[in-house]
Amino acid sequence: MLEKLKTETKQRMQKSVDAVSKELATVRTGKASVHLLDTVKVKAYGSILPLNQVATASSPEPRLLTVQAFDKSTVGDIVKAIQKADLGLNPIVDGQIIRIPVPALNEERRKELVRHCKHVAEEGRVAIRNIRRDANDHIKKIKKDKQVSEDQELDALDDIQKMTDEYIQKIDDILAKKEKEVLEV
Repeated sequence: MLEKLKTETKQRMQKSVDAVSKELATVRTGKASVHLLDTVKVKAYGSILPLNQVATASSPEPRLLTVQAFDKSTVGDIVKAIQKADLGLNPIVDGQIIRIPVPALNEERRKELVRHCKHVAEEGRVAIRNIRRDANDHIKKIKKDKQVSEDQELDALDDIQKMTDEYIQKIDDILAKKEKEVLEV
């Protein structure tokens, strides 16, 4: 019973780390990355779709993104969606290809992005601590129902704490890497 709880807790914590990692991948650095466009939603075919379902994005040069629409009729919608996403990017239409030059970041913007990254990481840490609290409450409930011994309870609580520390460290490592990327000129 405790092993199942530990496995579930580990999976939930990994999902939190993955969510933080995915969120930080969309943060703009000095280099062009197709992940910048992950948050773009395009209104096409009567519904709102992620950009990757109506076009392919690539990064042929360090400061340029290109987006190629699957259907020529959606080019205008894609351009509007990129502008509306408030990424600070100005798409240029070139036939069926949309070219998006990625301007260099100024110092103030870099610091702002680092603050945003730290906020995202802190939300991830809080999520992991909440998962720890849920697991600890569950362990204490099992102990109260006399399904495990006091030693088993203490070992399980200790394991959950070690897991928590491990996953918070993973978030800290991801944050440090992203901060270095953002501040790199």
